[in-house]
Amino acid sequence: MRRTALAALCLAAAATASLTGCLPGEDKADSKPKGPFAGLTGGEIADRAVKATSNASSLRMKGDIVDDDGSRIDLDMALDKKGRCAGTMSADGQGEAQLMKTGDTLYMKYDEKFLRAQDEDAPKEETDQVVAMLAGKWTKMSAKGADAKDIAGFCDLDTVLADFEDVSSDATRGRTTTVDGTPAIVLHEKDGKDTSTLSVATEGKPYLLKVVNKSAKDPGTVVFSDFETPVPAETPKGKILDLDALGG
Repeated sequence: MRRTALAALCLAAAATASLTGCLPGEDKADSKPKGPFAGLTGGEIADRAVKATSNASSLRMKGDIVDDDGSRIDLDMALDKKGRCAGTMSADGQGEAQLMKTGDTLYMKYDEKFLRAQDEDAPKEETDQVVAMLAGKWTKMSAKGADAKDIAGFCDLDTVLADFEDVSSDATRGRTTTVDGTPAIVLHEKDGKDTSTLSVATEGKPYLLKVVNKSAKDPGTVVFSDFETPVPAETPKGKILDLDALGG
C-alpha cells in the first residue's frame, strides 16, 4: 500500500520512530459515502489531512513513540516553520528535559533523574559531577553544532513535514469521534501486520488530529493541536550555562 508518510513526522519527533499504517477498515469506502466528507474515500480524506497539516505554519505534537533503541519517548512540543520550538521530552519515563530554540541557539534544561538515566553506565562519581553541574539549570549551545543538530532539525516544522509531499493513501473510512473536543472522522490503514488509526478534523481545515500506531516495532500515539498558534519560545531568564564555551 502507499502510506500517508506519517513516519517522517514522528521520526523527527523522537529522531527515530515510525508511525504509519492502521486498523482494518470498518467501513470499506463505497462510491458515495455519507456524513462528514461526503463523497470522499478514506484515502482522499487522508490526503487532504496531509496537505492541510503540511501547510500549517505551526503546531503542537504530544504523545509517545518508540525509538530505534526500543526506548519510549514521551514528548510535548510546539514547533513552527521559522525553526522555533518549545516543550519537553523524556525517555522511558526517566526524568524530563525542557528545550527551546530561538534563532540559532538551542536551550535545554534537564532534571536529575533524566541526567542519571543518560549516564547509567558511567562511574557514579562522574555522573554526580554532571548532575551537580547541569541539573535544574538552563544550558545553551549553537543549534548548528554537531551535538545539537538532530534536535535543532526537529524544531523546524518544514524539516519535520518534508516527506508529506506527493503522498497517496488507501485508508478506509471509520466512525466519527472527537479529539480534545474537536469533531473528527477516524480513518484506518494497514501495512502487513502493522495497523494504525488516523483522526481527521471534520470542522474547519481537515487537520490531522491524532495518530495511533499498533506495531510490534513502532507502537505509539501522537496528538496534534494548536495549529497556527505562536510557539512560546524565548530566551530563558536568569543564568544560562554555555556548553559550547565549556567544550572549547
